[in-house]
Amino acid sequence: MKDNPLLNLEALGQSVWMDFISRGSLASGQLKRLIDEDGLSGVTSNPSIFEKAILLSRDYEETIRSLSQAGKSAEEIYQQVTVTDIRMAVDLFRPTFDRTDGRDGFVSIEVSPHLAHDTAGTLAEARRLWTAVDRPNVMIKVPATPEGLPAIQALIAAGINVNITLLFGLTRYRQVVEAYFSGLEARSAQGGALGRVASVASFFLSRIDVLIDPLLEQKMKMSTPQTKTASELRGQIAIQSAKAAYGIFTEMFHGPRFQRLLQLGARPQRLLWASTSTKNPAYSDVMYVEPLIGPQTINTLPLETIEAYRDHGKPAGRLGEGLNLARLSLDRLSQLQIDLEAVAGQLEKEGVEKFNQAYDQTLATLREKQVALKEPK
Repeated sequence: MKDNPLLNLEALGQSVWMDFISRGSLASGQLKRLIDEDGLSGVTSNPSIFEKAILLSRDYEETIRSLSQAGKSAEEIYQQVTVTDIRMAVDLFRPTFDRTDGRDGFVSIEVSPHLAHDTAGTLAEARRLWTAVDRPNVMIKVPATPEGLPAIQALIAAGINVNITLLFGLTRYRQVVEAYFSGLEARSAQGGALGRVASVASFFLSRIDVLIDPLLEQKMKMSTPQTKTASELRGQIAIQSAKAAYGIFTEMFHGPRFQRLLQLGARPQRLLWASTSTKNPAYSDVMYVEPLIGPQTINTLPLETIEAYRDHGKPAGRLGEGLNLARLSLDRLSQLQIDLEAVAGQLEKEGVEKFNQAYDQTLATLREKQVALKEPK
């Protein structure tokens, strides 16, 4: 275990969370082993993860059968299944939460993706989930849409832990931090304590390269002065965007506004690297881990990336290196007439649509299982 690269990340200031949950991983002891042997300190979930867990296993059939026979709808079954899994996981991570004084040990559950453009609906759903799980180490995931921003601010003001998801752009990241600051300020003005309010900003990575790389490859085929630039930027924009986001984090959380909040007990909203599985087989399977190790960060990894990093990771604090180069690389991208903010907007829209599809497919699967399991054994 001393040679396990995953265990070295905490000393470098980075926590490892897993982007996966299932009833099977909880019941089999797999999740507990990852905590004990790999230093795993949190879990995130989303509609796509629950879709796979429910669709690809039989772990939920008895629960679906009993709830169906009790007259529950597919939506009610989904809510009970997900909340049950999350409660089991948060209890498993409670020792981590206590050991780190509330810095780690969180499990995230997402509001319905159909509420991504509904501020009031997001607030109501987030409060319902917060009450249903009823644990201090749960985080409610809220998308970083324009309608999500006021919900984030209101939830932080209410003392509800928030994981901001579907974050792709640097301008939007600044707005997310502003919403966090404003929520803390409102809470303080109301006499609320700030010390136990936790939040992370989940910056999505691989999807950026999946969208931008083909645009760069088109320019690489042209015999122009831009060909070399496009070749040099291919496979780099997500990492350089993450480094630029870390530069914003350093600037804003060392600025006077947060320093006032810090004196009142507030904690930084840590950056979390999401969408970290490598989609292009030509790239390293740990390409979204190695360059992005640094203080006050989290990397949330799917199980296969955890296993890859355990096998051949080479941990070192590289995140603070090349911040000026990161900004230069993003400037060079704009010189190729590729608008990174427009890309971020497209990815946000596609991300909401993908989660909507996963959520709807999960409900359709549950309805099919209800029919198949409606008769007693």
